[in-house]
Amino acid sequence: MRLSPNEVVALLVATSFAAGLNVYATVATLGLLAHFGLLSLPASLHLLDNWWIIVASAVMFVIEFFADKVPAFDLIWNALHTFIRVPIAAVLAYAATSQLSPEKQLLASVLGGLIALAAQGGKTAVRAAVTPSPEPFSNISLSFGEDTLAIFLAWFATRHPLFCCGDCDCTVGGKRYCHY
Repeated sequence: MRLSPNEVVALLVATSFAAGLNVYATVATLGLLAHFGLLSLPASLHLLDNWWIIVASAVMFVIEFFADKVPAFDLIWNALHTFIRVPIAAVLAYAATSQLSPEKQLLASVLGGLIALAAQGGKTAVRAAVTPSPEPFSNISLSFGEDTLAIFLAWFATRHPLFCCGDCDCTVGGKRYCHY
């Protein structure tokens, strides 16, 4: 599946946001989709469909899955992961746009990092507000929701980049898409 420039932008926005929520789930999801032929990654991102990367991301996702459920510890975990999620989202955006000019590639990288930072900042702010509550269920529910949303966004963005408005005749996998 070859993506148009607008579809690449839509994919970058969604995956950068997902990476800001949970970078390990996002990388593992993209890697699995690519490995099983459900997503055609740009050549500069073929590393993601390597089993070593998929397994490493999945292991880190499992660690984060449990670390993120512990009130108070999750705040420390999320604060430290600001320095992981944001740069990885920026690197993914940079690599995904390798066919563009260096200026546009740098712009995509900055935007990917900023989108991930916004998602990370929102996640951390909500967690800081919920963590003091005496019951653990709200914290655990938020964590499940974030993990689910990250996986869903990575999948959804790759399966439904932009739906066709009817003015074009392009189909991918039986679905119609626009190129503009």
